[in-house]
Amino acid sequence: MSESDRRIVVVSQHFPPDTSGHASRMTDMTKNLDAIGWEVDVLAPPPSFPHGEFDQQWYRSESNTIDGVNVNRIWSWQPTTSDPSVLSRLAYYITFALHATLWLLFNSRKYDVVLTTTPPIFTGMAGFVPSLTGTRWVVDVRDLWIDASVSLGFIGEGGILERSSRAFQRRVLRTGDTVAVTTEMLGEALCEQYGEELREKVVVVPNGVDMSRFGVESEPTAESEAISVPAGGSESEPATGSESTGRPSIVYVGNIGHAQDLESCIRAMKLVSHDAVLRLVGGGDTVPRLKRIAAEEGLEDRVEFVEPIPREEIPDLLSESDIGIAPLVRDEELAYAMPTKVYEYFGCGLPIVVTGCGELERFVRESGGGIHVDNDPREIAAAFDRLLADEAMRTDMGANGHEYVRTRYDRRRIAERLDGHVRELVGGD
Repeated sequence: MSESDRRIVVVSQHFPPDTSGHASRMTDMTKNLDAIGWEVDVLAPPPSFPHGEFDQQWYRSESNTIDGVNVNRIWSWQPTTSDPSVLSRLAYYITFALHATLWLLFNSRKYDVVLTTTPPIFTGMAGFVPSLTGTRWVVDVRDLWIDASVSLGFIGEGGILERSSRAFQRRVLRTGDTVAVTTEMLGEALCEQYGEELREKVVVVPNGVDMSRFGVESEPTAESEAISVPAGGSESEPATGSESTGRPSIVYVGNIGHAQDLESCIRAMKLVSHDAVLRLVGGGDTVPRLKRIAAEEGLEDRVEFVEPIPREEIPDLLSESDIGIAPLVRDEELAYAMPTKVYEYFGCGLPIVVTGCGELERFVRESGGGIHVDNDPREIAAAFDRLLADEAMRTDMGANGHEYVRTRYDRRRIAERLDGHVRELVGGD
Protein backbone atom coordinates (compact mmCIF):
# COMPACT_ATOMS: atom_id res chain seq x y z
CA MET A 1 0.00 0.00 0.00
CA SER A 2 1.60 3.26 -1.11
CA GLU A 3 1.37 6.44 0.93
CA SER A 4 -0.97 8.04 -1.65
CA ASP A 5 -3.35 5.08 -1.51
CA ARG A 6 -3.94 5.05 2.25
CA ARG A 7 -7.53 5.96 3.14
CA ILE A 8 -9.22 5.99 6.54
CA VAL A 9 -12.69 7.04 7.66
CA VAL A 10 -13.28 8.05 11.29
CA VAL A 11 -16.78 7.66 12.75
CA SER A 12 -17.13 10.09 15.65
CA GLN A 13 -20.13 11.36 17.61
CA HIS A 14 -18.35 14.69 18.29
CA PHE A 15 -16.29 16.82 15.92
CA PRO A 16 -15.70 20.61 15.84
CA PRO A 17 -17.50 22.94 16.18
CA ASP A 18 -18.58 20.62 19.02
CA THR A 19 -16.42 21.72 21.95
CA SER A 20 -15.90 18.49 23.89
CA GLY A 21 -12.47 17.10 24.73
CA HIS A 22 -13.24 14.25 22.36
CA ALA A 23 -13.90 16.67 19.50
CA SER A 24 -10.52 18.29 20.20
CA ARG A 25 -8.77 14.93 20.26
CA MET A 26 -10.37 13.75 17.02
CA THR A 27 -9.65 16.94 15.07
CA ASP A 28 -5.96 16.79 16.05
CA MET A 29 -5.74 13.07 15.35
CA THR A 30 -7.31 13.35 11.89
CA LYS A 31 -5.31 16.48 11.01
CA ASN A 32 -2.06 14.74 11.95
CA LEU A 33 -2.97 11.56 10.08
CA ASP A 34 -3.61 13.73 7.02
CA ALA A 35 -0.17 15.36 7.47
CA ILE A 36 1.46 11.93 7.76
CA GLY A 37 0.02 10.86 4.41
CA TRP A 38 -3.42 9.38 5.00
CA GLU A 39 -6.44 10.53 3.04
CA VAL A 40 -8.84 11.11 5.92
CA ASP A 41 -12.64 11.35 5.96
CA VAL A 42 -14.72 11.96 9.07
CA LEU A 43 -18.31 10.84 9.56
CA ALA A 44 -20.12 12.91 12.23
CA PRO A 45 -23.59 14.21 13.10
CA PRO A 46 -24.52 17.91 12.88
CA PRO A 47 -22.87 20.00 15.62
CA SER A 48 -24.80 19.21 18.81
CA PHE A 49 -22.52 19.43 21.85
CA PRO A 50 -22.82 21.00 24.36
CA HIS A 51 -26.48 20.21 23.97
CA GLY A 52 -28.73 23.20 23.51
CA GLU A 53 -25.91 25.39 22.17
CA PHE A 54 -26.62 24.74 18.47
CA ASP A 55 -29.63 25.16 16.19
CA GLN A 56 -31.16 21.94 14.92
CA GLN A 57 -30.20 20.99 11.37
CA TRP A 58 -32.39 18.96 9.03
CA TYR A 59 -30.16 18.25 6.03
CA ARG A 60 -29.62 14.59 5.12
CA SER A 61 -25.90 15.09 4.53
CA GLU A 62 -23.42 17.91 4.15
CA SER A 63 -19.65 17.99 3.57
CA ASN A 64 -16.94 20.52 4.36
CA THR A 65 -13.20 20.55 4.94
CA ILE A 66 -11.46 21.27 8.26
CA ASP A 67 -7.63 21.40 8.31
CA GLY A 68 -7.46 19.32 5.13
CA VAL A 69 -9.84 16.66 6.46
CA ASN A 70 -13.10 15.98 4.63
CA VAL A 71 -15.96 16.04 7.16
CA ASN A 72 -19.23 14.37 6.19
CA ARG A 73 -22.15 15.50 8.37
CA ILE A 74 -25.07 13.10 8.30
CA TRP A 75 -28.40 13.76 9.96
CA SER A 76 -29.13 12.61 13.49
CA TRP A 77 -31.47 13.73 16.23
CA GLN A 78 -30.09 16.80 18.04
CA PRO A 79 -31.09 17.48 21.67
CA THR A 80 -32.24 21.06 22.24
CA THR A 81 -31.87 21.39 26.03
CA SER A 82 -28.72 21.59 28.15
CA ASP A 83 -29.61 18.47 30.15
CA PRO A 84 -31.53 16.20 27.76
CA SER A 85 -33.68 13.29 28.87
CA VAL A 86 -32.37 9.75 28.54
CA LEU A 87 -34.67 9.21 25.54
CA SER A 88 -33.36 12.33 23.80
CA ARG A 89 -29.74 11.27 24.41
CA LEU A 90 -30.44 7.77 23.07
CA ALA A 91 -32.11 9.23 19.99
CA TYR A 92 -29.02 11.38 19.38
CA TYR A 93 -26.70 8.40 19.66
CA ILE A 94 -28.75 5.77 17.84
CA THR A 95 -29.97 7.82 14.88
CA PHE A 96 -26.37 8.80 14.11
CA ALA A 97 -25.13 5.22 14.48
CA LEU A 98 -27.85 3.88 12.15
CA HIS A 99 -27.24 6.59 9.55
CA ALA A 100 -23.47 5.98 9.72
CA THR A 101 -24.04 2.26 9.21
CA LEU A 102 -26.11 2.91 6.08
CA TRP A 103 -23.49 5.36 4.78
CA LEU A 104 -20.71 2.81 5.21
CA LEU A 105 -22.72 0.09 3.47
CA PHE A 106 -22.31 2.13 0.31
CA ASN A 107 -18.85 3.60 0.95
CA SER A 108 -16.69 1.34 3.16
CA ARG A 109 -14.95 -0.38 0.24
CA LYS A 110 -13.24 2.92 -0.60
CA TYR A 111 -11.23 2.75 2.62
CA ASP A 112 -8.39 0.67 3.98
CA VAL A 113 -9.46 1.32 7.57
CA VAL A 114 -12.63 2.29 9.41
CA LEU A 115 -12.06 3.74 12.90
CA THR A 116 -15.06 4.00 15.21
CA THR A 117 -14.53 5.94 18.40
CA THR A 118 -16.45 5.50 21.63
CA PRO A 119 -18.21 6.74 23.71
CA PRO A 120 -20.97 6.40 22.95
CA ILE A 121 -20.83 2.68 22.31
CA PHE A 122 -23.41 2.89 19.53
CA THR A 123 -20.85 4.06 16.95
CA GLY A 124 -19.81 0.41 16.99
CA MET A 125 -22.89 -0.41 14.88
CA ALA A 126 -21.17 1.16 11.88
CA GLY A 127 -18.03 -0.87 12.51
CA PHE A 128 -19.68 -4.16 11.68
CA VAL A 129 -19.85 -3.08 8.03
CA PRO A 130 -16.06 -3.35 7.50
CA SER A 131 -16.16 -6.94 8.75
CA LEU A 132 -18.49 -7.71 5.83
CA THR A 133 -16.46 -5.89 3.16
CA GLY A 134 -12.92 -6.86 4.15
CA THR A 135 -11.97 -3.38 5.36
CA ARG A 136 -9.99 -3.32 8.61
CA TRP A 137 -11.76 -2.03 11.73
CA VAL A 138 -10.08 -0.11 14.57
CA VAL A 139 -12.21 0.31 17.71
CA ASP A 140 -11.06 3.42 19.58
CA VAL A 141 -12.16 3.29 23.25
CA ARG A 142 -11.71 6.37 25.44
CA ASP A 143 -13.57 5.32 28.57
CA LEU A 144 -15.74 2.72 30.27
CA TRP A 145 -18.92 4.43 29.18
CA ILE A 146 -21.28 1.75 30.48
CA ASP A 147 -19.63 1.64 33.90
CA ALA A 148 -19.75 5.42 34.17
CA SER A 149 -23.41 5.49 33.10
CA VAL A 150 -24.30 2.99 35.82
CA SER A 151 -22.20 4.75 38.45
CA LEU A 152 -23.73 8.16 37.66
CA GLY A 153 -27.26 6.75 37.68
CA PHE A 154 -28.12 7.11 33.99
CA ILE A 155 -28.90 3.40 33.61
CA GLY A 156 -29.92 0.87 36.25
CA GLU A 157 -27.34 -1.58 37.54
CA GLY A 158 -28.09 -5.12 36.38
CA GLY A 159 -31.06 -4.02 34.28
CA ILE A 160 -31.80 -4.96 30.71
CA LEU A 161 -30.20 -1.78 29.34
CA GLU A 162 -26.90 -2.46 31.08
CA ARG A 163 -26.88 -6.15 30.16
CA SER A 164 -27.72 -5.51 26.51
CA SER A 165 -25.15 -2.71 26.31
CA ARG A 166 -22.41 -4.95 27.67
CA ALA A 167 -23.34 -7.74 25.26
CA PHE A 168 -23.12 -5.28 22.37
CA GLN A 169 -19.80 -3.87 23.57
CA ARG A 170 -18.36 -7.37 23.93
CA ARG A 171 -19.33 -8.17 20.35
CA VAL A 172 -17.80 -4.93 19.08
CA LEU A 173 -14.49 -5.48 20.87
CA ARG A 174 -14.19 -9.10 19.77
CA THR A 175 -15.06 -8.32 16.14
CA GLY A 176 -12.76 -5.32 15.70
CA ASP A 177 -9.26 -5.96 14.36
CA THR A 178 -7.55 -3.56 16.79
CA VAL A 179 -8.71 -1.96 20.04
CA ALA A 180 -7.02 1.39 20.73
CA VAL A 181 -7.19 2.64 24.34
CA THR A 182 -5.98 5.86 25.95
CA THR A 183 -4.35 4.33 29.04
CA GLU A 184 -2.97 0.97 30.12
CA MET A 185 -5.44 0.95 33.02
CA LEU A 186 -8.32 1.23 30.55
CA GLY A 187 -6.93 -1.63 28.47
CA GLU A 188 -6.63 -3.84 31.55
CA ALA A 189 -10.22 -3.06 32.54
CA LEU A 190 -11.51 -4.01 29.08
CA CYS A 191 -9.65 -7.34 29.18
CA GLU A 192 -11.01 -8.11 32.64
CA GLN A 193 -14.59 -7.30 31.66
CA TYR A 194 -14.78 -8.61 28.11
CA GLY A 195 -12.20 -11.38 27.86
CA GLU A 196 -8.46 -11.98 28.01
CA GLU A 197 -8.45 -12.75 24.28
CA LEU A 198 -8.64 -8.99 23.71
CA ARG A 199 -5.15 -8.53 25.11
CA GLU A 200 -3.42 -9.40 21.84
CA LYS A 201 -5.33 -6.71 19.94
CA VAL A 202 -5.20 -3.88 22.51
CA VAL A 203 -2.80 -0.99 21.75
CA VAL A 204 -2.28 2.15 23.85
CA VAL A 205 -2.78 5.38 21.92
CA PRO A 206 -2.90 8.05 24.65
CA ASN A 207 -4.65 11.36 24.66
CA GLY A 208 -2.40 14.40 24.48
CA VAL A 209 -2.01 18.01 23.43
CA ASP A 210 -1.19 19.80 20.19
CA MET A 211 2.07 21.44 21.26
CA SER A 212 2.08 23.61 18.13
CA ARG A 213 -0.99 25.37 19.57
CA PHE A 214 -0.53 25.12 23.34
CA GLY A 215 3.15 26.06 23.30
CA VAL A 216 5.68 27.92 21.16
CA GLU A 217 6.87 25.35 18.68
CA SER A 218 10.34 25.22 17.21
CA GLU A 219 11.62 23.02 14.42
CA PRO A 220 11.06 19.27 14.99
CA THR A 221 14.03 17.06 15.64
CA ALA A 222 14.90 14.11 13.43
CA GLU A 223 12.70 12.01 15.67
CA SER A 224 9.72 14.34 14.99
CA GLU A 225 9.84 15.67 18.55
CA ALA A 226 8.31 19.13 18.65
CA ILE A 227 10.24 21.29 21.08
CA SER A 228 7.87 23.74 22.74
CA VAL A 229 7.75 26.21 25.57
CA PRO A 230 4.74 27.73 27.28
CA ALA A 231 3.01 30.59 25.51
CA GLY A 232 4.40 33.93 26.56
CA GLY A 233 7.30 32.53 28.61
CA SER A 234 10.56 30.62 28.52
CA GLU A 235 10.87 26.89 29.04
CA SER A 236 11.69 27.42 32.69
CA GLU A 237 9.31 30.34 33.29
CA PRO A 238 5.72 29.66 32.17
CA ALA A 239 3.47 32.66 31.85
CA THR A 240 0.99 33.33 34.64
CA GLY A 241 -2.23 35.26 34.55
CA SER A 242 -2.22 37.46 37.63
CA GLU A 243 0.06 40.07 36.08
CA SER A 244 -2.13 40.47 33.00
CA THR A 245 -5.56 40.40 34.68
CA GLY A 246 -4.89 41.95 38.10
CA ARG A 247 -7.03 39.34 39.87
CA PRO A 248 -5.78 35.75 40.25
CA SER A 249 -7.73 33.37 38.02
CA ILE A 250 -8.54 29.70 38.61
CA VAL A 251 -9.88 28.20 35.40
CA TYR A 252 -11.82 25.15 34.25
CA VAL A 253 -12.26 24.60 30.50
CA GLY A 254 -14.39 21.81 29.08
CA ASN A 255 -17.60 19.89 29.45
CA ILE A 256 -19.49 20.79 32.63
CA GLY A 257 -21.12 17.47 33.36
CA HIS A 258 -21.90 14.89 35.99
CA ALA A 259 -18.41 13.35 36.13
CA GLN A 260 -16.83 16.66 37.18
CA ASP A 261 -16.96 17.64 40.85
CA LEU A 262 -17.29 21.35 40.16
CA GLU A 263 -19.74 21.76 43.02
CA SER A 264 -16.92 21.17 45.52
CA CYS A 265 -14.75 23.71 43.70
CA ILE A 266 -17.49 26.33 43.85
CA ARG A 267 -18.04 25.76 47.57
CA ALA A 268 -14.26 25.95 48.05
CA MET A 269 -14.25 29.52 46.77
CA LYS A 270 -16.11 30.59 49.92
CA LEU A 271 -13.09 29.41 51.93
CA VAL A 272 -10.29 30.79 49.74
CA SER A 273 -8.51 33.68 51.48
CA HIS A 274 -7.08 35.22 48.30
CA ASP A 275 -9.20 37.53 46.17
CA ALA A 276 -9.33 35.07 43.28
CA VAL A 277 -12.01 34.24 40.73
CA LEU A 278 -13.06 30.78 39.56
CA ARG A 279 -13.92 30.78 35.84
CA LEU A 280 -15.91 27.83 34.49
CA VAL A 281 -15.60 27.95 30.71
CA GLY A 282 -17.88 25.64 28.74
CA GLY A 283 -21.35 24.20 28.68
CA GLY A 284 -23.01 21.03 29.81
CA ASP A 285 -25.73 19.26 31.72
CA THR A 286 -25.00 20.66 35.19
CA VAL A 287 -24.55 24.36 34.42
CA PRO A 288 -28.03 25.40 35.67
CA ARG A 289 -27.59 23.54 38.97
CA LEU A 290 -24.10 24.94 39.53
CA LYS A 291 -25.32 28.48 38.87
CA ARG A 292 -27.98 27.98 41.54
CA ILE A 293 -25.35 26.76 44.03
CA ALA A 294 -23.10 29.75 43.35
CA ALA A 295 -26.04 32.11 43.88
CA GLU A 296 -27.18 30.35 47.07
CA GLU A 297 -23.64 30.63 48.47
CA GLY A 298 -23.41 34.31 47.55
CA LEU A 299 -20.45 33.68 45.24
CA GLU A 300 -21.54 35.53 42.11
CA ASP A 301 -18.48 37.80 42.40
CA ARG A 302 -16.08 34.87 42.82
CA VAL A 303 -17.49 32.32 40.35
CA GLU A 304 -17.93 33.21 36.68
CA PHE A 305 -19.71 31.06 34.11
CA VAL A 306 -18.33 31.64 30.63
CA GLU A 307 -19.96 30.33 27.45
CA PRO A 308 -17.90 27.89 25.33
CA ILE A 309 -15.21 29.71 23.39
CA PRO A 310 -13.64 28.87 20.02
CA ARG A 311 -10.96 26.23 20.30
CA GLU A 312 -8.28 28.54 18.94
CA GLU A 313 -8.84 30.94 21.85
CA ILE A 314 -8.21 28.38 24.59
CA PRO A 315 -4.37 28.68 24.69
CA ASP A 316 -4.60 32.44 25.25
CA LEU A 317 -7.20 31.95 27.99
CA LEU A 318 -5.00 29.42 29.78
CA SER A 319 -1.86 31.55 29.48
CA GLU A 320 -3.74 34.38 31.23
CA SER A 321 -4.75 32.14 34.15
CA ASP A 322 -2.91 31.13 37.32
CA ILE A 323 -4.30 27.68 38.15
CA GLY A 324 -6.11 25.03 36.12
CA ILE A 325 -8.51 22.53 37.68
CA ALA A 326 -9.62 19.04 36.68
CA PRO A 327 -12.00 17.89 39.43
CA LEU A 328 -13.28 14.38 38.77
CA VAL A 329 -15.78 12.85 41.17
CA ARG A 330 -14.15 10.21 43.34
CA ASP A 331 -15.45 6.99 41.81
CA GLU A 332 -13.54 3.79 41.12
CA GLU A 333 -15.49 3.49 37.86
CA LEU A 334 -13.66 6.63 36.68
CA ALA A 335 -10.20 5.57 37.88
CA TYR A 336 -9.00 5.07 34.29
CA ALA A 337 -10.01 8.60 33.17
CA MET A 338 -7.52 11.22 31.95
CA PRO A 339 -9.27 14.46 30.98
CA THR A 340 -8.03 16.20 27.83
CA LYS A 341 -7.88 19.50 29.66
CA VAL A 342 -5.01 18.29 31.87
CA TYR A 343 -2.71 17.94 28.86
CA GLU A 344 -3.75 21.38 27.64
CA TYR A 345 -3.15 23.01 31.02
CA PHE A 346 0.32 21.47 31.12
CA GLY A 347 0.96 22.45 27.51
CA CYS A 348 0.49 26.08 28.55
CA GLY A 349 2.65 25.69 31.64
CA LEU A 350 -0.29 25.99 34.01
CA PRO A 351 -0.08 24.32 37.46
CA ILE A 352 -3.17 22.32 38.31
CA VAL A 353 -5.34 21.09 41.16
CA VAL A 354 -7.16 17.79 40.62
CA THR A 355 -9.52 15.50 42.50
CA GLY A 356 -10.58 11.91 41.90
CA CYS A 357 -8.53 8.74 41.93
CA GLY A 358 -6.54 6.40 39.74
CA GLU A 359 -4.89 7.47 36.49
CA LEU A 360 -5.35 11.21 37.02
CA GLU A 361 -3.83 11.11 40.50
CA ARG A 362 -0.87 9.06 39.23
CA PHE A 363 -0.35 11.40 36.26
CA VAL A 364 -0.21 14.55 38.39
CA ARG A 365 2.11 13.08 40.99
CA GLU A 366 4.46 11.56 38.42
CA SER A 367 4.67 14.80 36.43
CA GLY A 368 5.18 17.07 39.43
CA GLY A 369 2.87 19.53 37.72
CA GLY A 370 0.15 19.99 40.32
CA ILE A 371 -1.62 19.03 43.51
CA HIS A 372 -4.05 16.17 44.07
CA VAL A 373 -6.56 16.53 46.93
CA ASP A 374 -9.68 14.78 48.15
CA ASN A 375 -13.11 15.86 46.96
CA ASP A 376 -13.57 18.19 49.88
CA PRO A 377 -14.10 21.97 49.59
CA ARG A 378 -11.72 22.65 52.49
CA GLU A 379 -8.87 20.70 50.93
CA ILE A 380 -9.51 22.22 47.53
CA ALA A 381 -9.52 25.73 49.03
CA ALA A 382 -6.26 25.01 50.88
CA ALA A 383 -4.63 23.87 47.62
CA PHE A 384 -5.81 27.02 45.83
CA ASP A 385 -4.46 29.25 48.61
CA ARG A 386 -1.17 27.37 48.72
CA LEU A 387 -0.54 27.94 45.02
CA LEU A 388 -1.83 31.50 44.95
CA ALA A 389 0.53 32.42 47.79
CA ASP A 390 3.64 30.97 46.13
CA GLU A 391 4.52 32.19 42.65
CA ALA A 392 7.72 30.13 42.60
CA MET A 393 5.72 26.97 43.26
CA ARG A 394 3.33 27.83 40.43
CA THR A 395 6.25 28.45 38.08
CA ASP A 396 8.04 25.22 39.00
CA MET A 397 4.91 23.07 38.74
CA GLY A 398 3.98 24.69 35.44
CA ALA A 399 7.44 23.98 34.01
CA ASN A 400 7.33 20.37 35.28
CA GLY A 401 3.94 19.72 33.71
CA HIS A 402 4.91 21.35 30.45
CA GLU A 403 8.08 19.29 30.09
CA TYR A 404 6.17 16.12 30.95
CA VAL A 405 3.62 16.49 28.14
CA ARG A 406 6.11 17.96 25.67
CA THR A 407 8.26 14.84 25.74
CA ARG A 408 5.50 12.22 26.06
CA TYR A 409 2.14 13.48 24.85
CA ASP A 410 2.50 15.66 21.77
CA ARG A 411 -0.44 14.70 19.53
CA ARG A 412 1.69 14.64 16.37
CA ARG A 413 3.82 11.88 17.88
CA ILE A 414 0.70 10.07 19.12
CA ALA A 415 -0.75 10.12 15.59
CA GLU A 416 2.52 8.65 14.32
CA ARG A 417 2.12 5.86 16.85
CA LEU A 418 -1.41 5.12 15.61
CA ASP A 419 -0.14 5.27 12.02
CA GLY A 420 2.41 2.57 12.85
CA HIS A 421 -0.22 0.27 14.35
CA VAL A 422 -2.63 0.76 11.45
CA ARG A 423 -0.03 0.27 8.73
CA GLU A 424 0.95 -2.99 10.39
CA LEU A 425 -2.71 -3.97 10.49
CA VAL A 426 -3.29 -3.41 6.76
CA GLY A 427 0.11 -4.74 5.72
CA GLY A 428 1.64 -1.45 4.60
CA ASP A 429 5.30 -0.48 4.71
